[in-house]
Amino acid sequence: MILEEIRQAIHNADHIGITAHIRPDGDAVGAVIGLGLALLSSGKQVQMVLRDGVSNTFKHLQGSELVKQKFETDCDLYIALDSSDLLRLGGVLREHQADICIDHHITNEKYAKINLIRPDAVATSAILAEVIPQLGLTIDLPVANALLTGILSDSIGFRTSNTDANALRIAADLMDRGANINTLYNKALISRPFEATKYWGYALQKLERSDGLVWTNLTLEDRKNAGYPGNDDADLINVLSSIDPLDVVVLFVEQKPDLVKVSWRALPGLDVSGIAHSLGGGGHPAAAGVELAGTLPVVSEKILKLTADYLKTAKEETIGVIRVTPDGG
Repeated sequence: MILEEIRQAIHNADHIGITAHIRPDGDAVGAVIGLGLALLSSGKQVQMVLRDGVSNTFKHLQGSELVKQKFETDCDLYIALDSSDLLRLGGVLREHQADICIDHHITNEKYAKINLIRPDAVATSAILAEVIPQLGLTIDLPVANALLTGILSDSIGFRTSNTDANALRIAADLMDRGANINTLYNKALISRPFEATKYWGYALQKLERSDGLVWTNLTLEDRKNAGYPGNDDADLINVLSSIDPLDVVVLFVEQKPDLVKVSWRALPGLDVSGIAHSLGGGGHPAAAGVELAGTLPVVSEKILKLTADYLKTAKEETIGVIRVTPDGG
């Protein structure tokens, strides 16, 4: 049983390293802090590492001050969270292998020695909320706050199509442990620094649409002009996903002059994870991403063609299904 293997591996380790993907979102941050604090409370030595650190959005979480950007010493056990492949960890493991991977991405490559992958889970933090007690660890208030933050972030406030009754029950249990959903919701999804909002403005000015496909980009110059300190999209992709009508939205974020981060969001029923995975990325059917070498114009042209072709095929298949149904005419 996978849970027993994980429990035994943790029991046998004195010094545990925990990490998650680059440009960490609320689920990555919440999962790392939540599990890290639970392990610390059990008497383990723990290093929590995120290559790009914790953004200001999540620095209110107790334990965020413990997160470093690299491992300072070797660990007995390495746990990777919320990351579908090794590359997404940003090289922090160096020559070490991930011993345990806990994740909810359908494209997970099962790269660790022990893999607990639940694609139906609304967030990796939701998996941990169920698993931590089963591992003999305790969910106290700081752990509950971190895990509920992860769930709220990845479900965009319980808006994603994989939000189910179990996700709500998990959230309610974390609230019973003291987590304040109102405060955490506001911090994770509503409050934004001035620079992030200004950063959005540059992308909104360039917003385009064609046949259900919406897209825009953020350049290095945009980031500099806005004074935005991160190398992510300041959560703009989730704002764009609220456009109606919309089939798929794509956001291009320039990382370097020859490196572009691509993010997709899609309506339920569409699956953009296949496009991302074919290019070396991953994610969920309705939310996926990849980082590609190339200039912004070259990457944009390639991705927009692939996405438009996918949308055309998906729509044709849907029409075909409708035509052959008994009541379809």
